[in-house]
Amino acid sequence: MNRELEYMFVQSARVWIPDAEEVWKSAELTKDYKNDDASLQLMLEDGTTIDHKLDPKTKNLPYLRNPDILVGENDLTALSYLHEPAVLHNLKVRFIDSKLIYTYCGIVLVAINPYETLPIYGTDIINAYSGQNMGDMDPHIFAVAEEAYKQMARDERNQSIIVSGESGAGKTVSAKYAMRYFATVSGSASEANVEEKVLASNPIMEAIGNAKTTRNDNSSRFGKYIEIGFDNRYRIIGANMRTYLLEKSRVVFQADEERNYHIFYQLCASANQPEFKNLRLSTANDFLYTRQGRSPVIEGVDDAKELRTTRHAFTLLGINESYQIGLFQVLAAILHLGNVEIKDRDSDSSLIAPNNRHLTAFCELVGVTYQDMSQWLCHRKLKTATETYIKPLPRLQATNARDALSKHIYAKLFNWIVEHVNKALVTNIKQHSFIGVLDIYGFETFEINSFEQFCINYANEKLQQQFNMHVFKLEQEEYMKEQIPWTLIDFYDNQPCINLIEAKMGILDLLDEECKMPKGSDDSWAQKLYNTHLKTCSLFEKPRMSNRAFIIQHFADKVEYQCEGFLEKNKDTVNEEQIHVLKASKKFNLLVELFQDEEKATTPTGQVPGTGGRTRLSIKPDKGRDTSSKEHKKTVGCQFRNSLQMLMETLNATTPHYVRCIKPNDFKLAFSFDPKRAVQQLRACGVLETIRISAAGFPSRWTYQEFFSRYRVLMKQKDVLPDKKLTCKNVLEKLVQDQDKYQFGKTKIFFRAGQVAYLEKLRADKLRAACIRIQKTIRCWLARKKYLRQRSAAITIQRFTRGYQARCLAKFMRRTQAATIIQKYQRMCVERKRFRQKQAAALAMQTILRAYMARQKYQALLREHKAVIIQKHVRGWLARCWYKRCLEAIVYLQCCIRRMRAKRELKKLKIEARSVEHFKKLNKGMENKIMQLQRKIDEQNKDNRVISERLVSLESSYASESERMRGELGRLRGVEEDAKNKANQVSSLLEELEKLRKELSVTQQEKKTIEDWAQKYRDEMEKMVSELKDQNGLLKKEKDDLNRMIQEQSQQMTEKMTRAIAQETQQLETDLNEERSRYQNLLTEHLRLEEKYDDLKEELAQSKNVSKPGHRRTDSTHSSNESEYTYNSEYAELEDGSRVGEDVTRGMDTSLTLKLQKRVTELEQEKQSLRNELENREEQFQRARARDDAQFRKARGAELEYESLKRQELESENKKLRHNLAEMRQSLLGGAAARAGAPGSPAYKVLLDQLNASCEELQVRKEEVLILRSQLVSQKEALHHKETMTEPSVFAQDVNKLKDADELKQAYVGLKDTNRLLEQQLQTQRRTYDSEVESLRGELQNVKEENNRQQQLLAQNLQLPPEARIEASLQHEITRLTNENLELLADDPTASREARVIILRRMVDLMEQLEKQDRTIRKLKKQLKVYSKRIGEMGAGHTEGQTSPGQMVEEPIHPVNIPRREKDFQGMLEYKKEDEMKLVKNLILELKPRGVAVNLIPGLPAYILFMCLRHSDYVNDDQKVRTLLTSTINSIKKILKKRGDDFETVSFWLANTCRFLHCLKQYSGDEVFMKHNTSRQNEHCLSNFDLAEYRQVISDLAIQIYQQLVKCMENILQPMIVSGMLEHETIQGVSGVKPTGLRKRTSSIADEGTYTLDSILRQLSAFHSTMCQHGTDPELIKQVVKQLFYIIGAVTLNNLLLRKDMCSWSKGMQIRYNVSQLEEWLRDKGLMNCGAKETLEPLIQAAQLLQVKKKTDEDAEAICSMCHALTTAQIVKVLNLYTPVNEFEERVSVSFIRTIQTRLRDRCESPQLLMDTKMIYPVTFPFNPSSLALETIQIPTSLNLSFLTRV
Repeated sequence: MNRELEYMFVQSARVWIPDAEEVWKSAELTKDYKNDDASLQLMLEDGTTIDHKLDPKTKNLPYLRNPDILVGENDLTALSYLHEPAVLHNLKVRFIDSKLIYTYCGIVLVAINPYETLPIYGTDIINAYSGQNMGDMDPHIFAVAEEAYKQMARDERNQSIIVSGESGAGKTVSAKYAMRYFATVSGSASEANVEEKVLASNPIMEAIGNAKTTRNDNSSRFGKYIEIGFDNRYRIIGANMRTYLLEKSRVVFQADEERNYHIFYQLCASANQPEFKNLRLSTANDFLYTRQGRSPVIEGVDDAKELRTTRHAFTLLGINESYQIGLFQVLAAILHLGNVEIKDRDSDSSLIAPNNRHLTAFCELVGVTYQDMSQWLCHRKLKTATETYIKPLPRLQATNARDALSKHIYAKLFNWIVEHVNKALVTNIKQHSFIGVLDIYGFETFEINSFEQFCINYANEKLQQQFNMHVFKLEQEEYMKEQIPWTLIDFYDNQPCINLIEAKMGILDLLDEECKMPKGSDDSWAQKLYNTHLKTCSLFEKPRMSNRAFIIQHFADKVEYQCEGFLEKNKDTVNEEQIHVLKASKKFNLLVELFQDEEKATTPTGQVPGTGGRTRLSIKPDKGRDTSSKEHKKTVGCQFRNSLQMLMETLNATTPHYVRCIKPNDFKLAFSFDPKRAVQQLRACGVLETIRISAAGFPSRWTYQEFFSRYRVLMKQKDVLPDKKLTCKNVLEKLVQDQDKYQFGKTKIFFRAGQVAYLEKLRADKLRAACIRIQKTIRCWLARKKYLRQRSAAITIQRFTRGYQARCLAKFMRRTQAATIIQKYQRMCVERKRFRQKQAAALAMQTILRAYMARQKYQALLREHKAVIIQKHVRGWLARCWYKRCLEAIVYLQCCIRRMRAKRELKKLKIEARSVEHFKKLNKGMENKIMQLQRKIDEQNKDNRVISERLVSLESSYASESERMRGELGRLRGVEEDAKNKANQVSSLLEELEKLRKELSVTQQEKKTIEDWAQKYRDEMEKMVSELKDQNGLLKKEKDDLNRMIQEQSQQMTEKMTRAIAQETQQLETDLNEERSRYQNLLTEHLRLEEKYDDLKEELAQSKNVSKPGHRRTDSTHSSNESEYTYNSEYAELEDGSRVGEDVTRGMDTSLTLKLQKRVTELEQEKQSLRNELENREEQFQRARARDDAQFRKARGAELEYESLKRQELESENKKLRHNLAEMRQSLLGGAAARAGAPGSPAYKVLLDQLNASCEELQVRKEEVLILRSQLVSQKEALHHKETMTEPSVFAQDVNKLKDADELKQAYVGLKDTNRLLEQQLQTQRRTYDSEVESLRGELQNVKEENNRQQQLLAQNLQLPPEARIEASLQHEITRLTNENLELLADDPTASREARVIILRRMVDLMEQLEKQDRTIRKLKKQLKVYSKRIGEMGAGHTEGQTSPGQMVEEPIHPVNIPRREKDFQGMLEYKKEDEMKLVKNLILELKPRGVAVNLIPGLPAYILFMCLRHSDYVNDDQKVRTLLTSTINSIKKILKKRGDDFETVSFWLANTCRFLHCLKQYSGDEVFMKHNTSRQNEHCLSNFDLAEYRQVISDLAIQIYQQLVKCMENILQPMIVSGMLEHETIQGVSGVKPTGLRKRTSSIADEGTYTLDSILRQLSAFHSTMCQHGTDPELIKQVVKQLFYIIGAVTLNNLLLRKDMCSWSKGMQIRYNVSQLEEWLRDKGLMNCGAKETLEPLIQAAQLLQVKKKTDEDAEAICSMCHALTTAQIVKVLNLYTPVNEFEERVSVSFIRTIQTRLRDRCESPQLLMDTKMIYPVTFPFNPSSLALETIQIPTSLNLSFLTRV
């Protein structure tokens, strides 16, 4: 021992020392401890160093701290050091850091109130804990409830859950959740919804029994014990409630910050309701009984809403509306009675004012007279032996009497409600067992403790005694079970304290005795206590400073009680006359009923409660006394002692389970931990006593396998033996010298407290030493690696340096040689340059000299030449001067003569001048006309539709006017020439010539002006034309840009619409899946109700066990409800079953039957409504798509006018083209007639038809091109109509800009270009037509040649024998058709398709001819056989030995012809009406799936049923069709109900049901389902009946089978998942085993029978292979696998979230490896694309979360981006649960978790923690047609269907 202490108390060891503030503080040793040391050198966590003195007498060392890996354990008994500071620290770490409120302490569940709503009580959590062992999941109230439920079922023993704790600790909530668990898990045995009624009792009891206190907003002010009854199938059948010690004083008095019972405030909050007007209520502050605490409102609580909840609960429990109003009248009367003011009349009497409104209201509400009530409120009656006196009461006593009456009425009302709640929860079914939930007050101690605290602490003493005995008993049983020696454990026995209270002459006896005394008082009772117990009992003490109090040493603490009020509260007296007044009420029956005997009270519903098979334990005193005057004489203490004794007897007869609720602080702060308050409660509730008892024995327990796995590192190789038990013994003997520190049991090793920590330290030291050695080796390896790397680097550097130097030397040598060469060439260049310079100088000198000489010679020649030129010019001038003189004389003579002639023509010239003026006027009128035409053209431009015609007319008018004007101008010029000629002829008018010249000059000036105007006009027109051309180019460019923009925007809009349609489609698919899921859930509910209905019928049939022979008439209602699925012709077993069902139906409760029928009808209506809603959704989707298309088409027409002009122009051109084509056709027809000599001959008609078709095709293609272009433009413009609203269209711009004739001319030119282009296309088409005519002529020639060849072949075939003739003709025909097909395919694909159709028809005709000939041959052969047989019978003996060759050939051919006869079958099976039951029996009910799946084709039963159905349809027998389908559906349901747990059966019938459904679709005749059929299969379609409704029924049946299959597979996989995916170590040695407590978990070491990952994979492979053998559709298999993988992932993740020991780094690695194995399985099966992998994503991310770093903000960001499939609650839960397995791992800090929560705050997700394991993906059955021909199906004889006939 000393060696171990010295080993443990060493430097750096951590210990606990007492502290006044924190109770216990952690410290660390700075120096090793020696045996003779008087103190310890310690350093606190804040760095402070202290000297801790040891007690010199005891030398007790401080408590040691547990290793960090044990901190936060689920079970406190798993701690190595079991003491108070370790317990407190473990609870604090779990509560503050991990936000875990539940912790095990041996058999006790410690629950700390978080003062916050936590998402850990949902249905998903209940399902997760259901069926689990208590130690396999994290601590929870549901785990305790599940343990109680399992032990009740396993041990056939009643159970109890004892919930205790002080006010505000959460007792009521814990009890409520326990009852909710039982109600959810077990369900009810009938349709009466008993579990809802049990839960409905909670709001009622909280309303009338709970109140706000300073410690709790919903404190239970009474104790209750609820027995929940179960039948033999462990389903809830009823409940019973007992109550204890209601705090009646709260009705009349409340301390500050407290409230009265909730029901009063709920009534006041609902006073404005119409039904409460008669109660005369107002706010709570107006009544004395509700305003004393000055806190009428609870934050976050709506009292009016709570009242509605309470009333709903009353209704659910059968308390009708009238009784509820009566209850509220009594409560309102109590409030009014509290406001009755009693005044002093004198010192000895009192009175009430005559018209006190509150007393008036009280009397009216309870139906009594005002006078009587006011009389007995202020007086009392005294009786003596002879007389009766009426004594007035002083005001104080009258007030106390009024309050006593109020308390008494409320207590009676409380008891009445409890009684009727019990009556509502009672049942007629015999109770098999029960589970009791005790919600009772914990140990209480206040500054002033009175009678209530005394009773509460007395009850806790009794419960603590029972708890201690039970704990000691469990410890003893464990030691005896393991067969280890044990000694008596000393534990605190509180029997002396109980004797002090309840024994003879105890405190209660003395109190009752004092109450019987006439003048008994609290003081006299205190003196009796002092005299009786002060000297005789050490647990009883007297306070020093008081004579009216006493102290009792309870198990938890000393409590001082004040004697004042004990007698009054124990008596609980009330004025009997007041009771008589209330009993005399005749208007208010409920009030009278409250004060009557319980046997005479009736239930609110008017029903007499039935008696079950259970004896109810009454908590009330015996009321069967004769006189009512003795009704109130039994004291409260006596009643409480009796009821407590009955409670203890009940608890002792059950197996108890303990829940201790702890209040962490007194200020109701969320997740705030006050160590002082926590320690006080831990001491009071017995948790520390449990720890002490465990620590006194062997608290740490390990199995041999776990010990071996954990401490294998402490063993040497030679110590490991085959026997692990012997190995563990040998190792322990070496490690722990003291044999008393451990014991070896049968299956476990038991350790004393502290030994596991000692072993853990040894293990950690060994691992640390191994780590140091590993580090040393690695560092050595790293250093050597670094040295080798440096050496290699140095060698490399040397190599490169030497190489560099060598390269430098070589470079120098090369440079020296290069310099020598450069010098040589440089010198050569210098010499060459000098030579060239000298040569150039000599050449230059020679050149200059020669040039000078040449220039001198040139100057001399030039002077001579110029002298000759001067002479030439002078001589010419002289000759010209003589000539000019002669010429002037001649001209003068001519002028004189001409002047004379001009004068003669003067008069004629004047007339001509007048004609010129007229010409000017005409020109002026012509200009006006041109202007008018221009305006007319501008007006005509506004008309867009006729612009082309106006363009032509304007152009023609303009051309004509221009021509006329040119003519006029020419004429004028002619006139002018005539005038000139005439002027030359006038010679006699010389005197007038000068005047005419002036006039002529004026005329010439005017002419010049006109010419200038014309030139200017021409220039302006040319300029305008150029501008129009430029504008036209810009418009074309803008048009191209707009077209490009429209195309881009159209593409963007198309993509946008595509995305929108995709999103809408996805949303619709999501909605469709949700509707499909709801529909399938309704089918499941419908099936469940049907099964429950059948079960009820069977149970009632078994209970009655009556079978009367004879005919029984079926109930019409029942038969009508089942007409869809029932049929008349049943075989014997079904008929008997139906008769029993009729008897059962008659014996059933009518209301229950009607309720079931109504529920079925509602489900069917809801199913139909969902189906209609689904159809409406689809119609809406189609309507929305049609609306979008309509809008799209409407937008396309926005720019149709843009192309109208072009289409009109093209129409005129097309007319011209069609006219030309018609002429060409006529010429072609005429030419063909001329050439062929026969007009209309077939060859040329074909040619002409081909030409016409080509023309029509061309015209159609042109129209399509135009339409597509216009639609494209309109679509682009419509899509951007909003953006281009302010911009004019291209067409509008063109119209606005075409303002004059030149612009119209340009447009006309454009039209001409277009016509020219079309003419070119026409020429091209003509050339194409000519080429086609030539090709047709060639084809005609080929046809003639082919005809000749066919005639030759026909002549050759006629010479062949018949059989060879057929084969040859067939061969030739196939060859010819093949060649034609190839030629047509090469020439024209369209013609090739038509040719292929013709070829196929011909081939079919040929095949039919061949079959006819084959049948003829077979017929002839048969006749030949008959003839040969007759010849043999006639006795021709020589024929026996002479067999003809023909017969030898016939014999082997005979069996070959057998398959040909099968073609005559039509794929139908005929059966008789009476054989229908035999068919269903042999094919469905008695069929073995395994044999059919192995030996026969998949889906054979479905094919057989459909072939039978086809024949019924073929003969048009609707009754036969209906009965066959109905019997098939019912038989499948029956076999699935009978063998629904057999996977092979369910899988087999799922595959066959789907195949039957596919057959109904494939052969229904709908074109949608006939696309994949062969022509033969299309002939087999149903012809008379439309079975669409039955297809829906069969589809529903397939959905039910699928869900049953999923449940069956889930039941098989469920036990394997947690063990295989979490607990089993797939990678051995990665994770270690941590110490566990009393709640032992399943070991991760694989034992025999433990499921592993291989078990899951094998099971999945078995599922897959079975479904494949049964012929299940591949798509359906994918859905099944996806559902299975979802279940695996959800169950694994849920258990991970609820198991703290599984959240570690090593477990994350195990999970990821297991998931990879599952993915590998999917890859092997080819199922990677089925969506199963995605269902594992949350589990994968949880495993990654366990392995990633969790320290910095970057880590937090990475976690948030990685865990997108996990909810915030799941991420935080995993981080909170993360637990290091070894000391080398680090915990997740609280700040890091807060960072994660902050980053994930904006996520919009469900707050649900667990995944829904019951969720089933909606299943679909994609159509999968079969290629199997029905006529080829053979029926094996093993099916015993010989009565079926193939048709």
